Amino acid sequence: MTTGFLASAIPFRFVFASGKARSPLVVGANKEVMVEGLPKGASAEAIARSVREIALATIDFSWLKKGDTVIIKPVCNSGNAYPATTSPIAVKATARLLREKGAGRVIVCDKAGVESVRQRVGGVEGSTRELMKKNGLMQAAFDGEAEVICYEEMGWDAYYSEAPAQGSHWKEYVFLPNILRQADHVVLLPRVGRHIVAGSTLGLKAAVGWIRDDSRGQLHRDAGSFYEKIAEINNLPSLENKLRLVLTVATKVLATFGPDDGYTAEPATGLVFASKSLVAHDMIALAWLLWVRRYATPKRSLHPIFDPYETSPNLLNRIFVGWKWGLKEMRGAERLEKSELNTIWDDPVLRRAMEIFGGVPKVQLKDLKKTIPQGLMDFFQSSLRLTL
Repeated sequence: MTTGFLASAIPFRFVFASGKARSPLVVGANKEVMVEGLPKGASAEAIARSVREIALATIDFSWLKKGDTVIIKPVCNSGNAYPATTSPIAVKATARLLREKGAGRVIVCDKAGVESVRQRVGGVEGSTRELMKKNGLMQAAFDGEAEVICYEEMGWDAYYSEAPAQGSHWKEYVFLPNILRQADHVVLLPRVGRHIVAGSTLGLKAAVGWIRDDSRGQLHRDAGSFYEKIAEINNLPSLENKLRLVLTVATKVLATFGPDDGYTAEPATGLVFASKSLVAHDMIALAWLLWVRRYATPKRSLHPIFDPYETSPNLLNRIFVGWKWGLKEMRGAERLEKSELNTIWDDPVLRRAMEIFGGVPKVQLKDLKKTIPQGLMDFFQSSLRLTL
């Protein structure tokens, strides 16, 4: 089944519930997203096969020359298992496929969130490597014949500064790990989850894992443009010019709270999906999160006690800034406005990405093996239809 969706341009502005004006959206280019449905409880072998087939259907690897260095960027914000972090099956299968296609070095790279690993000029508290051992990503990388690099182990000065693009909300340079300069290509392997401050954590949000802790502090402190700056990390040339594939195993979804804990939903049909377009990928990822929260999550788990983004993201962000960067930064922190996130068009991260990456993609969602239930395909179609 192949379904094309065209989002119309909006010739005027409209407004968030908070009163913050939305920028007008324009129509962008056609972008494919390949998807396969897998039954609940699918085996590791079935998921790995799906990862391989979805990747091969999405890209032809013509960009990969023999001996090239490829970074696999997972999400290892904590030591908790998938879906709080990236699926180890995805990491192993992707690394093996890259090796098969001729990659020289395959490097699995990340730095955990500052709640687990705090890097300062004088040293580091915590260890991404230890967290990767706990959540299975370390062994998955080794099983896929990949190296593992955790940025904080390389020191405070093992980062370079990159100027944000014109019109960016970043007020200062952004610091990225030197290893990124050594790579020829990047493959991004996010997960689908809720986030108590950002609302959701998908492919675009995974870019926070690249930046040094002072840049992360700036992101949270200057929270008036928190969502926009997340999208704009992906617009930095070091990332935008090297990203080749975004692939997510979402047979399970962290449906509440997040990013590290919450209700794990496992729908009757789970998804593996991929795209060359980060924006198109995240449109499907967010629609999937919304579907799972609506149809595969107990209502009691959606109560604000268990899902505090609904009531207090600004307070939580201020507390977080004070906890990790001190009371002075906390007192100067800007207000973080909540988005209702009832549709994919409510997400300010995704909307900003649409602005900077050429408009709203005309998503061609391709069901690789005709495994997606019709009701779910209808939900995606409805979600991708831009309405006022």
